[in-house]
Amino acid sequence: MLVADYILKFFYEKKVKDIFLLTGGAASFIVDAFSRQNKVKFTCVGHEQSSAMMADAYSRVGPNFSATLSSSGPGGQNLVTGIACSWFDSIPVMHITGNVNTYESIGAQKGTKGVRQVGFQETDVVSMVKPITKYAVKIRSSKEIIRELEKAYQIAISGRPGPVLIDIPMDIQRKKIILKDNKNKRKKLEKYKPGKIDIKKIDKLIYLINKSSRPVLLIGGGVRISNSVNVLDKILQKLKIPIVTTWSGADGVDHYNKNFVGTAGVYGTRPANFTIQNSDLLICLGTRLETRLTGGKPNTFAKNSKIIVVDIDKNELSKKRGINIDTAINMNLKSFLPIFNQKLKIKNDDKWNQWKKICKKWNTKYPIIDKKYYSQNQYVNPYVFLEKLSKYLKQNDIIVSATGAHLTWAMQALKLKKNQRMFSAFGNSPMGYALPASIGACIAKGKKKRIICLDGDGSLQINLQELQTINYYKLPIKLVLMNNDGYGIIKQFKELYLKTKSDLSWKGISNPNFEKLSKTYNLKYFIVTNNKNIDGNLKKFLSQKGAGFLEVKISPKQKILPKLTFGDSIENTYPYLSKKELKKNIIKT
Repeated sequence: MLVADYILKFFYEKKVKDIFLLTGGAASFIVDAFSRQNKVKFTCVGHEQSSAMMADAYSRVGPNFSATLSSSGPGGQNLVTGIACSWFDSIPVMHITGNVNTYESIGAQKGTKGVRQVGFQETDVVSMVKPITKYAVKIRSSKEIIRELEKAYQIAISGRPGPVLIDIPMDIQRKKIILKDNKNKRKKLEKYKPGKIDIKKIDKLIYLINKSSRPVLLIGGGVRISNSVNVLDKILQKLKIPIVTTWSGADGVDHYNKNFVGTAGVYGTRPANFTIQNSDLLICLGTRLETRLTGGKPNTFAKNSKIIVVDIDKNELSKKRGINIDTAINMNLKSFLPIFNQKLKIKNDDKWNQWKKICKKWNTKYPIIDKKYYSQNQYVNPYVFLEKLSKYLKQNDIIVSATGAHLTWAMQALKLKKNQRMFSAFGNSPMGYALPASIGACIAKGKKKRIICLDGDGSLQINLQELQTINYYKLPIKLVLMNNDGYGIIKQFKELYLKTKSDLSWKGISNPNFEKLSKTYNLKYFIVTNNKNIDGNLKKFLSQKGAGFLEVKISPKQKILPKLTFGDSIENTYPYLSKKELKKNIIKT
């Protein structure tokens, strides 16, 4: 069997159904192998960056992981941003790149060791991606392919998951391998060993819960990554305490749960931030406590609380940044939560009633969506729009976003129902993610699942070419474009910190006519220009068959509120409360 054919055989055996690719000379032998089989499907993309983002999103929503295939040089280079999305958010994806023939490589012939390039488009993609992959290797011989594919696969899915890359020269792609000579090579690989189950620490956590007066559950993205949402639901039925989430953990909890307070952090809701800052026990499940959550001065985060962190990655538990972790539990949530649920016994949850009333009072007093937003006459208020969108979304819808103001408004205002998914590439957070990621999610789940692509005007144009992918494959993706005619989140940042209202965040930024653009790609176009015509157009847009494009006109002056400014702790967000009112919201210990 040719190496090129074996690669597809390998993916089929691992139940990988879809691969995303952009063809190129150095990958042509593997691409050609698709014509000799029909078990692994491929989707052609407009840009390799998009292929990595599509595979990333596909692997997030499952049921299995995905892979990409790209050519050498620019092809491999273009993968980098998408690979970083998977790296920071712990998503398993396999990337296969082609490269020049081994005899055309640097150092293959005498006198070429110190040159920059020998073969056309030759690039050391392995060195480029090593910092953002769990494993990256260049194949030196056809004899390595079976072992290296299996090794990369095991590494990608084991422990804290993540992306891997295998670089394969053209001459090796077309070499033959004899399978029976290699049949035992897979068995020699060491398999991942999960961390030791520390029952004493689990018992300590349950003791602290029963002893605490103001406990809080902080849910991170690790709950989703470990496929632990169902067991978490069982725990929440027993452990009736306030719940807050990170952005990546937002879709791990039903927002209609009466104990749900909100998303916390730099752009968090006031109630969620007050809840963390007033807690005496903070239970962190699958969150690395990064600066977007803790603020720029981590030593002010939950400073009067005992902090318990459960994380699969021991490096995250030992990094220290001023946060005093009382108990660090190095376990996969998939192993931890069932045991925790089994052992969890609450002696008296009535003592938390007053604490929960206080959290509920904060939600009533400091709503994200102020009543005055509804009276706005010009443009669409994004908070009002997203509140209405929440009501019209179905229970199993998937919402995919990129980065910028549109994502921030969504994480503050969307109310997610049980079984809904809402994600972005939160750790890497690139513009241009939402559109290709929506395509990856759509292909993973099939055309019957409704995918909402929530994007901004700046972000959409980064990977605009993938509108043709939607058109060509007839994918029924609903694209909601929140158009504020510029990079609004950067403009607000500059106004706040640099005291300037005119800069390149706004000047020189331009948009196409989105109505004409949507028609070019055969997308049915809708527009919402003010609060009064949200409902009618939103209903029509969501109910029509096939792909659609909804432009939502947002004021260029629209702010993201509340927002933490640098140097403040997360209970003190802008626009500032009076010192007297802020003091009232801090419980004396």
